[in-house]
Amino acid sequence: MTDEASMPQASGPGVDDNSSSLPAPPVITEQAQALLNSITGKQKAAILMLAVGQEKSAAIFKSLHEDEIRDISVAMSQLGMVKADLVEAVLADFSRNFEVSDGIVGTYETTEEYLKRVGVPSDLVEKIMEDIRGPSGRSVWEKMANMPETALANYLRNEQPQTVAVILSYLPPAYVSRVLTQFSEDFAMDVIMRILHMSSVSRDVLESLENTLRRDLVSTFGRSTKRDSYAFVAEVFNNFDRKTETTLTEILGQRNHDDMEKVNKLKFTFDDIKRLMHEDMMRVMNAINKDPEAKAKLPLALKGSSKDIKKIFLDCMSKRAGGILDDEIANLGPVRMKDAESAQIYIISIIKDLSNDGEIDISPNSTDDELIE
Repeated sequence: MTDEASMPQASGPGVDDNSSSLPAPPVITEQAQALLNSITGKQKAAILMLAVGQEKSAAIFKSLHEDEIRDISVAMSQLGMVKADLVEAVLADFSRNFEVSDGIVGTYETTEEYLKRVGVPSDLVEKIMEDIRGPSGRSVWEKMANMPETALANYLRNEQPQTVAVILSYLPPAYVSRVLTQFSEDFAMDVIMRILHMSSVSRDVLESLENTLRRDLVSTFGRSTKRDSYAFVAEVFNNFDRKTETTLTEILGQRNHDDMEKVNKLKFTFDDIKRLMHEDMMRVMNAINKDPEAKAKLPLALKGSSKDIKKIFLDCMSKRAGGILDDEIANLGPVRMKDAESAQIYIISIIKDLSNDGEIDISPNSTDDELIE
């Protein structure tokens, strides 16, 4: 911006010659310019949003892209105390008239509350704040899970099993199962044993690990949710192909029989469908019919299953629908076991979702669960 004295006077049709009636543009002093030069554009935007207030900035936030909201939110959360002279310099830079006496404060808490009040959807606010907070965010782990499993396996191959266990424990079980199949059976089992008996990872250690992974593998990071280790390993085993699952289950039993039993109790395979109540299977079929991909995969999944499992599904269908399913299975011809197992895993994921939502019960039958007439 230029000094007021050097500003050209507006003229022409529709312009009032009495320029003194128009507000003078703000003057940027050398000191103010020095302050502006000390911060980034994202920081300027964050200060501006906080300064103009929630109501006025709500419309701006609603028109921004998710990445832009995240960038401003990151800057906002890291501002701390912003002195009044810097606020005034930013406002002047945006040709605004705004006075503030004590400055403004940007923290994690004020940023989260601000985003909620200006109308950013709550799920997006949660995602943005998780990314901002670093170790408790998700972005880096998600990016790792999108890497080719061979690439991550090659990176981890020369690490200690304990380090590998910590890293894999924060990734999706289906992805972990594919990474583990890249290792030797002994190394994979060493990692599994350490996941099962892993103690809580301190924040300092996790932050150090995240910084290393951020530098070596991805650009942004986060997440520190502690999972139940046995449930996690059970999910990993669920996603193995049948041969790998059988082999590693046997090795786990040789290492620690109690661990194997605990994991087996938490596993849910396609054959475990036979322990579901008929009412629960009806809910499963309803969910499959609502999911086009699951409905398309069902014939392939049943192609590789036993007759008993196939009958359970047919019993939940009308005679006509069951006949159509029989024809679809027959028309598939020979299929690869790997493809059938992949389809079964997808159907299992539908069942697990219903279980997690409390709509069905997939726990094994036991004397404690027997009904008393």
